[in-house]
Amino acid sequence: MQPYRPLVAAIPVRNEAERIGPCLRALARQHAARLTHVVLLLNNCTDATLPATQALSGRLPFALHVVERTYPPPIAHAGTARRAAMARAAELAGPEGIVLTTDADAVVAADWLANTLAAFATGADAVCGRALIDPAEAARLPACLHEDDRAETAYATLLDRIHDLADPDPHDPWPRHAEHSGASIAVRVGPYHRAGGIPAMPLGEDRGFLAALRRVDAAIRHAPDVWVSVSGRIAGRARGGMADTMARRLVRQDEMLDESLEPAMTCLHRAQARAALRALWRQPVRPMSWRARAERLAGQLMLPAAMLVASCAEPFFGLAWDRVEAASPLLRRHPVRRASLAVEHQRAARIVLRLLHARAPALSALGG
Repeated sequence: MQPYRPLVAAIPVRNEAERIGPCLRALARQHAARLTHVVLLLNNCTDATLPATQALSGRLPFALHVVERTYPPPIAHAGTARRAAMARAAELAGPEGIVLTTDADAVVAADWLANTLAAFATGADAVCGRALIDPAEAARLPACLHEDDRAETAYATLLDRIHDLADPDPHDPWPRHAEHSGASIAVRVGPYHRAGGIPAMPLGEDRGFLAALRRVDAAIRHAPDVWVSVSGRIAGRARGGMADTMARRLVRQDEMLDESLEPAMTCLHRAQARAALRALWRQPVRPMSWRARAERLAGQLMLPAAMLVASCAEPFFGLAWDRVEAASPLLRRHPVRRASLAVEHQRAARIVLRLLHARAPALSALGG
């Protein structure tokens, strides 16, 4: 039996009369744990979503809160809807509760909630799950899209492993994944409020929220056993979202990889710089040698020493790193061409990983 704690799921919904039923029934079929409430934020719905939810309401093992909103077109996007849904969920959950979010076209795994709570039990403040395309719908997509996605995911995993080895996170040990999908995010109410809630961004509100959590030093776990199944449709509800991306790639594949991916050596420099800055920031009492180390790191990052020293006065390490990363020319992001992924970038990432595993002296941490 789980100890009582409000567990509230928040779901933004736009014209999902056909999919909201499977979504809610999957939330109702959770093993070994149970939600207390689910908030549906109906965002400018013009179909039969509302009666579809009303027909299910009395047969669910949790309280269903349906909120209808009609937003002006410029702000009627997923960021606005998810922000409002999460804010209402946080009110219901209270200061000791946990808020979760998924998508209206998602079907969570039967152990989604139990595995999420297990990750919280290890000390996490937030838990990210994986979003996998429904196998039946995935089968209708061209093989080339699947091949490109596998290659991009494999490269993202290589880069994430570089980060894990060069700057380990005790709250997010290996194995883990590298996804930040609104289809599966859970967060304690306290860190949710410290981060300022979901940003009302037209696109990428999920990534924006995770970045905000990092800035206030929330412990984030990317749990590999937490996952949801999402639709593989190419006519989506959110302009510029996953469905639009797949539709665009069906016509012509993107020349560049996702903007979060970068060359392996830049990734290594980023991870080593973060580890070095973290070591400086953690020292509340700073001996004479501290200043010399700070100046050496500033020089390596091509930054004024005074700027780096001032960053170490930030109350959260995440804020300090945000300032330094944004200012350093060495850490400027460079896109990766898809055409050179297999031959150049994956090979370079594997070489870096071999050297890290061997603890090569040439790759010792910056500022160490």
